[in-house]
Amino acid sequence: MPVMKQIKIIVEKYSDGYVAYPLSIKGAVVGQGNTYEEALADVKSAICCYIEIFGKEMLEDDSPVIEAFLTEAEVAI
Repeated sequence: MPVMKQIKIIVEKYSDGYVAYPLSIKGAVVGQGNTYEEALADVKSAICCYIEIFGKEMLEDDSPVIEAFLTEAEVAI
């Protein structure tokens, strides 16, 4: 039976769909979909495949990310 691990995932909404990517994984893993749920399911599947191919050592043991926040700031350009 597989061991479950909590992984923080960022989901971004664009005009043509959603993109999702995990934090705490070495390398690039991305999922996409027409809905939030599709993108989340796609990235979860990609994470499983990625770990199956490259091994559990691709997971960062102690992720420095405790929480992720989204904000906006005005800057002079």
